[in-house]
Amino acid sequence: MKGFQLEQLRTFAAVVEEGTLEAAARSLYVTSSAISQRLKAMEDAAGRILLQRTSPVRPTTAGEAVLRFALQVRQLEWDTHRELGGHPAAPSAPIPLVVNADSLSTWFLPALASLPADLGACFELRREDEQHSTRQLRSGAVMAAVTATPEPVPGCSVEPLGSLRYRAVASPAYVQRWWQEGPVLVAGSRSPVVDFDRKDDLQAGFFRTMTGAELTAPRHYVPSSAEFAQAILLGLGWGLLPEQQLRGDLADGGLVELAPEDPVDVALYWQRWKIDSPVLNQLTDSVRQAASRELRRPGN
Repeated sequence: MKGFQLEQLRTFAAVVEEGTLEAAARSLYVTSSAISQRLKAMEDAAGRILLQRTSPVRPTTAGEAVLRFALQVRQLEWDTHRELGGHPAAPSAPIPLVVNADSLSTWFLPALASLPADLGACFELRREDEQHSTRQLRSGAVMAAVTATPEPVPGCSVEPLGSLRYRAVASPAYVQRWWQEGPVLVAGSRSPVVDFDRKDDLQAGFFRTMTGAELTAPRHYVPSSAEFAQAILLGLGWGLLPEQQLRGDLADGGLVELAPEDPVDVALYWQRWKIDSPVLNQLTDSVRQAASRELRRPGN
């Protein structure tokens, strides 16, 4: 296989990120024809198809490896410009990260805010369930992830961050309506539950642990952390919320804890590419410090 040129790698990353050849052409200030020619030359050099010409375009399995390489080269190029005291010819593209919604709404953003202002990095945050976030690492679409997967993705390092603790809660009005004798989880109960989305198994897993039965109750799907908590506060259903979102509502009686002795701890890990990038190193330090303040450690 022949090597790729730097402009080809930049083009490939732009096409995947922008979604179409036309949008990539606008972002790179070249013609769509030039984009097509570069992609064809890359596929000729690789000897295989790298992009699915869908809308938006998607990398093939081989293309995922090329995308990962292209983003790594771009990041290392930018890091080198910074270390030499210069600036890249164009603003740095945002560093893509994938983070679960509850981490985003509770502890992760302060990690970004604590980075030095002169770092000059921007971030593209992609929300994904912690059980599924490594897929984006494998595809090369992101450089780092908060994930529940302890096994490192090929080409990545991994370290434990701690556990995000959840507690099962409901509003007093909900308890009064559905459990007049007190909050009791009953196998086969018809009392509604709130799930984040159809991939969210947290409530069902908790119910299974507590009752030994499958959760068959009606479900509301609310795919936003703030609105998920609001749905529980308003009495649409019961659900599990991170401790950080509960402190005020439990104290003032806005929520009732259903199983005070049975919290659910979800272990989180930080996975990142194994490249010696000063920006990724600083980001990792900030994530590690924020996690140490907000997440639970073993025995804590």
